[in-house]
Amino acid sequence: MSKRLKRWLIGLGIILVLVVGGLVGASLYFYNMTVASGKKSFVATDTRLKKSDPLYAEKNWYRNVKKQRWTEQAAGANLKLVADYIPAEQTTKKTVVLVHGFGSNKEAMGGYVAMFHKLGYNTLIPDTRGQGQSQGKVISYGYYESKDYLKWVNQVIAKQGQQSQVVLFGVSMGGATTMMTSGLKTPSQLKAYVEDCGYTDAQEEITYQAKQMYNIPYWPLVPMTSTVARIKAGFHFKDANAVAAVKKNHKPMLFIHGGADKFVPTRMVHQVYRADAGPKQLLIVPGAKHAAALSHSPAIYERTVKAFLAKYIQ
Repeated sequence: MSKRLKRWLIGLGIILVLVVGGLVGASLYFYNMTVASGKKSFVATDTRLKKSDPLYAEKNWYRNVKKQRWTEQAAGANLKLVADYIPAEQTTKKTVVLVHGFGSNKEAMGGYVAMFHKLGYNTLIPDTRGQGQSQGKVISYGYYESKDYLKWVNQVIAKQGQQSQVVLFGVSMGGATTMMTSGLKTPSQLKAYVEDCGYTDAQEEITYQAKQMYNIPYWPLVPMTSTVARIKAGFHFKDANAVAAVKKNHKPMLFIHGGADKFVPTRMVHQVYRADAGPKQLLIVPGAKHAAALSHSPAIYERTVKAFLAKYIQ
């Protein structure tokens, strides 16, 4: 081997080491941004009340209403999960379990809780694992969370009896979690689902956000970060798949999405809606941005939810 070739190979090796090292470092950083729990700079988590908020009265009511504290152990993990429970004004077996979004907490669900309370439901509002007051260091985009929420549903049934009628409702990642729960073996008392602006699967959503926020292509960072997630957290991005889940669902589901959603693009709701195998209805709210359909058009939103659930909840 000539000295020139040897130097060239050494130089190439150094470049490859630097490139691979850089990609590994980037994937670890992206993992911390997307999977590791903690405050996310790109997610609005400000729960301060503002009188300019169209749902100010509802959120203020939720902040001040008397609540019970429920706890649950996460599925397959020694993690304590916490939730608020608010009984309906009139005694009822109807309960809705509400699922908040990525990087959020139960305090952000006040508008939805108030709506369901007005409709006569008991409401259970957990903090998802790794968020709010619940323990955990990983956000799995619905993969683990869906199993946690099934445990919450079963706790409702255990406390309220076999005549319970339960609805699972979720927004954003909570919507995707709701859809993923529908693909599990669920009790007969879980009667219906409402998902608002959930994504098709984590890999597609993360790929979309990498491009939108950082102008990063799918390859190689997204698959490398998914591999890191598999090693550190036990799941690949493609495992958190709402499309695959709703194909197994045979219970009623209402799909809601904002027509101007740029965070979880509106096209995704059409994919999950087409894939769903159960009774279903689709509401697109024109002009509504991500997770803003209720505040944008509260009357239409409430009327649609009420009419849909009235078909299946007595």
